[in-house]
Amino acid sequence: MTQKVPIAIIGATGYTGQELLRLLAGHPFVDVILATSETYSGKTLGEVCPHLEAFASLKLESLNPDILAKKASFAFSCLPHQSAMKTIPLLIEKGTKVVDLSADFRFNSATTYATWYADSDGPSRHHASHLLAESVYGLPELHRQKIKKSFLVGNPGCYPTAILLALIPLVQKQDVSLNDIICDAKSGASGAGRKASLDLSFCEINESMHPYNPTTHRHTGEIEQELSQLADKEIHVTFVPHLIPIDRGILATCYLTPLRKYSDKDLQRLYAEFYKKEPFVRVNPSGITPKTKNVRGTNICEIGITINPRTEKIIVMSAIDNLTKGASGQAIQNMNLMHGWEETTGLP
Repeated sequence: MTQKVPIAIIGATGYTGQELLRLLAGHPFVDVILATSETYSGKTLGEVCPHLEAFASLKLESLNPDILAKKASFAFSCLPHQSAMKTIPLLIEKGTKVVDLSADFRFNSATTYATWYADSDGPSRHHASHLLAESVYGLPELHRQKIKKSFLVGNPGCYPTAILLALIPLVQKQDVSLNDIICDAKSGASGAGRKASLDLSFCEINESMHPYNPTTHRHTGEIEQELSQLADKEIHVTFVPHLIPIDRGILATCYLTPLRKYSDKDLQRLYAEFYKKEPFVRVNPSGITPKTKNVRGTNICEIGITINPRTEKIIVMSAIDNLTKGASGQAIQNMNLMHGWEETTGLP
Protein backbone atom coordinates (compact mmCIF):
# COMPACT_ATOMS: atom_id res chain seq x y z
CA MET A 1 0.00 0.00 0.00
CA THR A 2 1.36 3.42 -1.01
CA GLN A 3 2.13 5.72 1.91
CA LYS A 4 -0.25 8.64 2.08
CA VAL A 5 1.04 12.18 1.58
CA PRO A 6 0.90 14.24 4.82
CA ILE A 7 -0.85 17.54 4.15
CA ALA A 8 -1.82 20.65 6.09
CA ILE A 9 -4.65 23.13 5.74
CA ILE A 10 -3.87 26.68 6.80
CA GLY A 11 -7.05 28.48 7.80
CA ALA A 12 -9.16 25.35 8.07
CA THR A 13 -12.34 26.81 9.57
CA GLY A 14 -13.26 29.29 6.85
CA TYR A 15 -15.62 28.22 4.08
CA THR A 16 -12.85 27.13 1.71
CA GLY A 17 -11.00 25.31 4.48
CA GLN A 18 -14.12 23.43 5.50
CA GLU A 19 -14.85 22.54 1.88
CA LEU A 20 -11.32 21.18 1.51
CA LEU A 21 -11.85 18.96 4.53
CA ARG A 22 -15.24 17.76 3.26
CA LEU A 23 -13.70 16.68 -0.03
CA LEU A 24 -10.42 15.33 1.36
CA ALA A 25 -12.28 12.98 3.70
CA GLY A 26 -12.71 10.70 0.70
CA HIS A 27 -9.29 11.18 -0.92
CA PRO A 28 -7.31 7.91 -0.97
CA PHE A 29 -3.79 9.35 -1.23
CA VAL A 30 -3.59 12.04 1.45
CA ASP A 31 -3.58 12.26 5.22
CA VAL A 32 -4.62 15.58 6.76
CA ILE A 33 -2.25 15.74 9.70
CA LEU A 34 -2.43 19.45 10.57
CA ALA A 35 -5.12 22.13 10.41
CA THR A 36 -4.64 25.69 11.62
CA SER A 37 -7.01 28.31 12.96
CA GLU A 38 -6.05 31.40 14.91
CA THR A 39 -9.63 31.84 16.13
CA TYR A 40 -10.20 28.26 17.30
CA SER A 41 -6.68 27.10 18.19
CA GLY A 42 -6.81 24.40 20.86
CA LYS A 43 -10.29 23.19 19.93
CA THR A 44 -10.99 20.09 17.86
CA LEU A 45 -12.59 20.26 14.45
CA GLY A 46 -15.47 18.27 15.92
CA GLU A 47 -16.19 21.14 18.31
CA VAL A 48 -15.99 23.84 15.64
CA CYS A 49 -17.29 22.02 12.54
CA PRO A 50 -19.36 19.05 13.76
CA HIS A 51 -20.38 18.11 10.21
CA LEU A 52 -16.76 17.15 9.43
CA GLU A 53 -17.00 13.84 11.28
CA ALA A 54 -13.98 12.30 9.57
CA PHE A 55 -11.74 14.89 11.25
CA ALA A 56 -13.64 15.32 14.52
CA SER A 57 -10.62 14.53 16.72
CA LEU A 58 -8.10 16.66 14.82
CA LYS A 59 -6.98 19.50 17.06
CA LEU A 60 -6.70 22.95 15.50
CA GLU A 61 -3.36 24.70 15.95
CA SER A 62 -1.96 28.20 15.58
CA LEU A 63 0.14 28.59 12.47
CA ASN A 64 3.83 27.85 12.93
CA PRO A 65 5.53 27.51 9.51
CA ASP A 66 8.52 25.62 10.90
CA ILE A 67 6.36 22.97 12.58
CA LEU A 68 4.08 22.74 9.56
CA ALA A 69 6.97 22.20 7.13
CA LYS A 70 8.38 19.42 9.31
CA LYS A 71 5.05 17.58 9.43
CA ALA A 72 3.58 18.18 5.97
CA SER A 73 5.04 17.92 2.48
CA PHE A 74 2.06 19.73 0.99
CA ALA A 75 -0.16 22.56 2.19
CA PHE A 76 -3.34 24.35 1.17
CA SER A 77 -3.28 28.00 2.21
CA CYS A 78 -6.69 29.54 2.88
CA LEU A 79 -5.26 32.72 4.33
CA PRO A 80 -6.48 36.10 3.02
CA HIS A 81 -4.43 38.03 0.47
CA GLN A 82 -1.42 39.87 1.92
CA SER A 83 -1.24 37.29 4.73
CA ALA A 84 -0.56 34.34 2.41
CA MET A 85 2.47 35.96 0.76
CA LYS A 86 4.18 36.34 4.14
CA THR A 87 3.79 32.67 5.09
CA ILE A 88 4.08 30.73 1.85
CA PRO A 89 7.75 31.63 1.07
CA LEU A 90 8.75 30.14 4.42
CA LEU A 91 7.11 26.85 3.44
CA ILE A 92 8.55 26.84 -0.08
CA GLU A 93 12.06 27.36 1.32
CA LYS A 94 11.64 24.19 3.39
CA GLY A 95 10.38 22.10 0.47
CA THR A 96 6.64 22.12 1.14
CA LYS A 97 4.54 22.42 -2.01
CA VAL A 98 1.60 24.83 -1.80
CA VAL A 99 -1.71 25.61 -3.43
CA ASP A 100 -2.68 29.12 -2.40
CA LEU A 101 -6.40 29.97 -2.43
CA SER A 102 -5.82 33.71 -1.97
CA ALA A 103 -4.99 36.12 -4.80
CA ASP A 104 -1.35 36.53 -3.79
CA PHE A 105 0.16 34.22 -6.41
CA ARG A 106 -2.37 34.48 -9.25
CA PHE A 107 -0.63 37.31 -11.07
CA ASN A 108 2.46 37.36 -13.26
CA SER A 109 3.74 40.68 -11.92
CA ALA A 110 3.75 42.61 -8.67
CA THR A 111 2.61 45.70 -10.56
CA THR A 112 -0.57 44.01 -11.78
CA TYR A 113 -1.21 42.64 -8.31
CA ALA A 114 -0.82 46.11 -6.79
CA THR A 115 -3.23 47.59 -9.34
CA TRP A 116 -6.09 45.33 -8.31
CA TYR A 117 -5.28 44.74 -4.65
CA ALA A 118 -4.73 48.28 -3.49
CA ASP A 119 -5.79 49.13 0.05
CA SER A 120 -6.93 52.42 1.59
CA ASP A 121 -3.31 53.63 1.69
CA GLY A 122 -2.67 52.93 -1.98
CA PRO A 123 -1.25 49.98 -3.95
CA SER A 124 -0.37 46.88 -1.93
CA ARG A 125 3.29 45.91 -1.92
CA HIS A 126 3.93 42.29 -2.81
CA HIS A 127 6.23 40.79 -0.19
CA ALA A 128 7.13 37.70 -2.23
CA SER A 129 7.38 39.06 -5.75
CA HIS A 130 10.38 36.79 -6.43
CA LEU A 131 7.96 33.83 -6.50
CA LEU A 132 5.53 35.29 -9.02
CA ALA A 133 7.60 34.18 -12.01
CA GLU A 134 7.59 30.61 -10.67
CA SER A 135 4.00 30.30 -9.47
CA VAL A 136 1.42 28.91 -11.91
CA TYR A 137 -2.13 30.15 -12.40
CA GLY A 138 -4.10 27.08 -11.40
CA LEU A 139 -6.73 26.69 -14.11
CA PRO A 140 -6.02 23.13 -15.32
CA GLU A 141 -7.96 23.61 -18.54
CA LEU A 142 -5.36 26.23 -19.51
CA HIS A 143 -2.17 25.35 -17.65
CA ARG A 144 -2.29 21.63 -16.90
CA GLN A 145 1.27 20.84 -17.95
CA LYS A 146 2.78 23.74 -16.01
CA ILE A 147 0.78 22.82 -12.91
CA LYS A 148 2.18 19.28 -13.01
CA LYS A 149 5.72 20.65 -12.66
CA SER A 150 4.99 23.43 -10.17
CA PHE A 151 5.72 23.72 -6.46
CA LEU A 152 3.42 26.75 -6.04
CA VAL A 153 0.00 27.20 -7.62
CA GLY A 154 -2.16 30.29 -7.34
CA ASN A 155 -5.69 28.87 -7.27
CA PRO A 156 -8.02 30.97 -9.46
CA GLY A 157 -10.82 33.11 -8.08
CA CYS A 158 -14.40 31.88 -8.33
CA TYR A 159 -15.68 34.43 -10.84
CA PRO A 160 -12.63 34.08 -13.14
CA THR A 161 -13.03 30.30 -13.18
CA ALA A 162 -16.63 30.50 -14.40
CA ILE A 163 -15.94 33.33 -16.85
CA LEU A 164 -12.68 32.03 -18.31
CA LEU A 165 -14.11 28.58 -18.98
CA ALA A 166 -17.00 30.27 -20.77
CA LEU A 167 -14.73 32.43 -22.93
CA ILE A 168 -11.56 30.45 -23.66
CA PRO A 169 -12.69 28.52 -26.79
CA LEU A 170 -13.86 31.63 -28.65
CA VAL A 171 -11.05 33.93 -27.49
CA GLN A 172 -8.44 31.37 -28.48
CA LYS A 173 -9.88 31.19 -32.01
CA GLN A 174 -10.12 35.01 -32.10
CA ASP A 175 -13.32 34.73 -34.11
CA VAL A 176 -14.95 37.29 -31.83
CA SER A 177 -14.31 40.96 -31.12
CA LEU A 178 -11.88 41.21 -28.22
CA ASN A 179 -12.77 44.84 -27.47
CA ASP A 180 -16.34 44.53 -26.21
CA ILE A 181 -16.59 41.37 -24.10
CA ILE A 182 -19.25 41.73 -21.40
CA CYS A 183 -19.44 39.41 -18.40
CA ASP A 184 -22.39 39.44 -16.02
CA ALA A 185 -22.08 37.11 -13.04
CA LYS A 186 -24.11 36.28 -9.94
CA SER A 187 -22.71 34.70 -6.79
CA GLY A 188 -24.01 33.27 -3.56
CA ALA A 189 -23.05 34.89 -0.26
CA SER A 190 -20.36 32.36 0.68
CA GLY A 191 -18.12 33.92 -1.96
CA ALA A 192 -17.43 36.79 0.41
CA GLY A 193 -16.04 34.50 3.11
CA ARG A 194 -17.11 33.64 6.64
CA LYS A 195 -16.16 36.84 8.41
CA ALA A 196 -19.20 38.63 9.87
CA SER A 197 -20.45 41.62 7.86
CA LEU A 198 -23.65 43.65 8.02
CA ASP A 199 -23.92 43.61 4.22
CA LEU A 200 -23.96 39.81 4.30
CA SER A 201 -26.39 39.35 7.17
CA PHE A 202 -29.60 37.45 6.48
CA CYS A 203 -31.92 40.46 6.55
CA GLU A 204 -29.69 42.39 4.15
CA ILE A 205 -29.40 39.74 1.43
CA ASN A 206 -32.61 37.74 1.76
CA GLU A 207 -35.16 38.43 -1.01
CA SER A 208 -32.80 40.93 -2.63
CA MET A 209 -29.98 41.06 -5.17
CA HIS A 210 -27.59 43.80 -6.14
CA PRO A 211 -24.50 44.53 -8.24
CA TYR A 212 -21.29 45.56 -6.51
CA ASN A 213 -17.93 46.96 -7.62
CA PRO A 214 -19.20 47.21 -11.22
CA THR A 215 -15.99 48.80 -12.53
CA THR A 216 -13.35 47.80 -9.99
CA HIS A 217 -13.89 44.20 -8.93
CA ARG A 218 -10.53 42.62 -8.18
CA HIS A 219 -11.21 39.48 -10.20
CA THR A 220 -11.21 41.57 -13.37
CA GLY A 221 -7.41 41.56 -13.29
CA GLU A 222 -7.23 37.77 -13.39
CA ILE A 223 -9.71 37.51 -16.24
CA GLU A 224 -7.87 40.10 -18.31
CA GLN A 225 -4.44 38.60 -17.58
CA GLU A 226 -5.41 35.12 -18.75
CA LEU A 227 -7.40 36.24 -21.80
CA SER A 228 -4.60 38.61 -22.86
CA GLN A 229 -2.04 35.80 -22.65
CA LEU A 230 -4.33 33.51 -24.60
CA ALA A 231 -4.90 36.03 -27.40
CA ASP A 232 -1.37 37.46 -27.27
CA LYS A 233 -2.79 40.97 -27.10
CA GLU A 234 -4.15 43.20 -24.36
CA ILE A 235 -7.81 42.57 -23.59
CA HIS A 236 -10.12 44.52 -21.32
CA VAL A 237 -13.52 43.23 -20.27
CA THR A 238 -16.63 44.72 -18.74
CA PHE A 239 -17.29 42.60 -15.66
CA VAL A 240 -20.20 43.26 -13.32
CA PRO A 241 -20.70 40.90 -10.35
CA HIS A 242 -23.96 40.57 -8.41
CA LEU A 243 -24.77 39.15 -4.99
CA ILE A 244 -27.83 36.90 -4.91
CA PRO A 245 -29.59 35.30 -1.92
CA ILE A 246 -28.22 31.76 -2.14
CA ASP A 247 -25.42 30.32 -0.06
CA ARG A 248 -23.25 28.87 -2.84
CA GLY A 249 -23.05 28.91 -6.62
CA ILE A 250 -22.07 31.20 -9.49
CA LEU A 251 -23.90 31.79 -12.74
CA ALA A 252 -22.02 33.78 -15.39
CA THR A 253 -23.41 35.09 -18.68
CA CYS A 254 -20.94 36.43 -21.23
CA TYR A 255 -21.77 38.38 -24.38
CA LEU A 256 -19.51 38.45 -27.45
CA THR A 257 -19.65 39.88 -30.96
CA PRO A 258 -18.70 37.31 -33.63
CA LEU A 259 -16.37 38.28 -36.47
CA ARG A 260 -17.76 35.58 -38.75
CA LYS A 261 -21.07 33.84 -39.24
CA TYR A 262 -21.90 31.40 -36.45
CA SER A 263 -24.93 29.17 -36.00
CA ASP A 264 -26.00 27.44 -32.80
CA LYS A 265 -24.72 24.18 -34.28
CA ASP A 266 -21.32 25.74 -35.03
CA LEU A 267 -20.97 26.98 -31.46
CA GLN A 268 -22.15 23.72 -29.98
CA ARG A 269 -19.62 21.82 -32.07
CA LEU A 270 -16.79 24.19 -31.14
CA TYR A 271 -17.37 23.92 -27.37
CA ALA A 272 -18.07 20.19 -27.38
CA GLU A 273 -14.85 19.53 -29.29
CA PHE A 274 -12.77 21.94 -27.20
CA TYR A 275 -13.84 20.44 -23.88
CA LYS A 276 -14.36 16.80 -24.88
CA LYS A 277 -11.38 15.58 -22.81
CA GLU A 278 -11.96 17.84 -19.82
CA PRO A 279 -13.31 15.81 -16.89
CA PHE A 280 -14.85 18.78 -15.11
CA VAL A 281 -16.40 20.78 -17.94
CA ARG A 282 -19.86 19.75 -19.14
CA VAL A 283 -21.17 21.35 -22.33
CA ASN A 284 -24.95 21.13 -22.37
CA PRO A 285 -26.93 20.15 -25.46
CA SER A 286 -28.35 23.02 -27.50
CA GLY A 287 -31.22 24.76 -25.73
CA ILE A 288 -30.26 23.51 -22.24
CA THR A 289 -29.06 26.34 -20.01
CA PRO A 290 -26.82 25.75 -16.98
CA LYS A 291 -28.14 25.84 -13.42
CA THR A 292 -26.31 26.33 -10.14
CA LYS A 293 -28.36 23.49 -8.66
CA ASN A 294 -26.87 21.08 -11.21
CA VAL A 295 -23.31 21.68 -10.00
CA ARG A 296 -23.79 22.24 -6.26
CA GLY A 297 -21.12 20.42 -4.27
CA THR A 298 -19.30 19.24 -7.41
CA ASN A 299 -16.17 20.27 -9.30
CA ILE A 300 -18.14 20.60 -12.53
CA CYS A 301 -18.46 23.70 -14.69
CA GLU A 302 -21.66 23.46 -16.74
CA ILE A 303 -21.77 25.49 -19.95
CA GLY A 304 -24.55 26.49 -22.33
CA ILE A 305 -24.09 28.49 -25.52
CA THR A 306 -26.29 30.13 -28.13
CA ILE A 307 -26.45 33.04 -30.55
CA ASN A 308 -29.16 35.68 -30.70
CA PRO A 309 -30.20 35.81 -34.38
CA ARG A 310 -31.61 39.33 -34.07
CA THR A 311 -28.60 41.01 -32.46
CA GLU A 312 -25.99 38.49 -33.67
CA LYS A 313 -24.51 38.36 -30.18
CA ILE A 314 -23.02 35.12 -28.90
CA ILE A 315 -24.21 34.27 -25.39
CA VAL A 316 -22.14 31.87 -23.29
CA MET A 317 -23.46 30.81 -19.89
CA SER A 318 -21.62 28.89 -17.19
CA ALA A 319 -22.44 27.60 -13.71
CA ILE A 320 -20.08 26.44 -10.98
CA ASP A 321 -20.14 25.91 -7.25
CA ASN A 322 -18.01 28.81 -6.01
CA LEU A 323 -16.68 26.74 -3.09
CA THR A 324 -15.81 23.68 -5.17
CA LYS A 325 -14.71 24.31 -8.78
CA GLY A 326 -14.41 27.98 -7.79
CA ALA A 327 -12.11 27.25 -4.86
CA SER A 328 -11.45 24.05 -2.89
CA GLY A 329 -12.35 21.45 -5.50
CA GLN A 330 -10.10 23.11 -8.06
CA ALA A 331 -7.36 23.32 -5.40
CA ILE A 332 -7.55 19.55 -4.95
CA GLN A 333 -7.57 19.09 -8.73
CA ASN A 334 -4.32 21.08 -8.78
CA MET A 335 -2.86 19.07 -5.91
CA ASN A 336 -3.62 15.87 -7.81
CA LEU A 337 -1.80 17.17 -10.87
CA MET A 338 1.19 18.32 -8.81
CA HIS A 339 1.57 14.77 -7.44
CA GLY A 340 1.04 12.95 -10.72
CA TRP A 341 -2.27 11.44 -9.64
CA GLU A 342 -5.38 11.20 -11.78
CA GLU A 343 -6.77 14.71 -11.49
CA THR A 344 -10.30 13.51 -10.73
CA THR A 345 -9.16 11.64 -7.60
CA GLY A 346 -11.35 12.39 -4.61
CA LEU A 347 -13.55 14.84 -6.50
CA PRO A 348 -17.28 14.69 -7.24
